[in-house]
Amino acid sequence: MADGSDFLRAMNIATSGLRAQAGRMRVLSENIANADSTSQTAGGDPYRRKVPTFSSELDRTLDARVVSLGRVKPDQSPFRIKYEPGNPAADASGNVKYPNVNSVVEMTDMRDAQRSYEANVNIITATRRMIQRTLDILKA
Repeated sequence: MADGSDFLRAMNIATSGLRAQAGRMRVLSENIANADSTSQTAGGDPYRRKVPTFSSELDRTLDARVVSLGRVKPDQSPFRIKYEPGNPAADASGNVKYPNVNSVVEMTDMRDAQRSYEANVNIITATRRMIQRTLDILKA
């Protein structure tokens, strides 16, 4: 039979997952928002896609591993280049650098993050129901 610390542990682990996925969604949102931005200066580099990472750490008070948003790393893949000689961001050859962001990939990652977030919400909801049922049994 589970004791109160098991419920607390489950809720805290799921909460760490919520925070990590929310951070991931913020990074993905920034990528999507900047997918078509160009440099402010002619020939300059545009926005560079950011890649969220996760880290796992031991929460000593819970004696459990929790997840957090790790370092957000720049994606080193090449920028998209389009020939647009009339664009103010064009270099001397008329080429404009666009971010290395693929909106389809970002939206797919966003959907995955949303599903993970929802899974953690479901764990918290189920744990709360179990706590409530336990309290109801103890009252009877």
